[in-house]
Amino acid sequence: MENIYSIDGIVPVIDPSAFVHPSAVIIGDVIVGENCYVGPNAALRGDMGRIVLKPRSNMQDGCIAHTFAGGETILEEAANVGHGAVLHGCHLGKGVLIGMNAVIMDGAVIGDHAFVAALAFVKANFSVPSRSIVAGIPAKVVSEVSDEELRWKQLGDEDYQDIIRRSRASLKRVQPLTSIEDPDKPRVRMEGIPPLYKYREEIK
Repeated sequence: MENIYSIDGIVPVIDPSAFVHPSAVIIGDVIVGENCYVGPNAALRGDMGRIVLKPRSNMQDGCIAHTFAGGETILEEAANVGHGAVLHGCHLGKGVLIGMNAVIMDGAVIGDHAFVAALAFVKANFSVPSRSIVAGIPAKVVSEVSDEELRWKQLGDEDYQDIIRRSRASLKRVQPLTSIEDPDKPRVRMEGIPPLYKYREEIK
């Protein structure tokens, strides 16, 4: 963990079971709980307020968590934040899914097991009801999370727990090969949940 910093004597707390990618930046009043995943180039800036990731939550590649002075950004258990999303002074409920490049503003509350679509903008002080799907700029409720969609999200959570295990076991810095030396070069093989549209096809 190369990019972990204290500020004003406040040191981040990272549970030993969590995985934080070495390129992620974590500053100050940040608490990363059990079995959390923090991906490459994520930034958790607890230099103005507190950032909390509760057990089994994750922040993927390039995500940002911050807040205004004295505020908090909280991810409840198993909250899943997709690539490039920005969280600022908001509260994510249990089992929430935040889509890629979504923005969640100050005072927003995302209810338990709600989904925020990719590229959505959740305005300040907006409350998303539990098990709702919101989309758009600004985000509005468009439907409810079905049992099928909820199950898909829970299976995706298990994939991230598997990534934590694999990263701990085999992730290491290397020099790249300059060519494919073996035409049968191994590929990453991972059994896991497909995109939602394919998952729907498979369970029909």
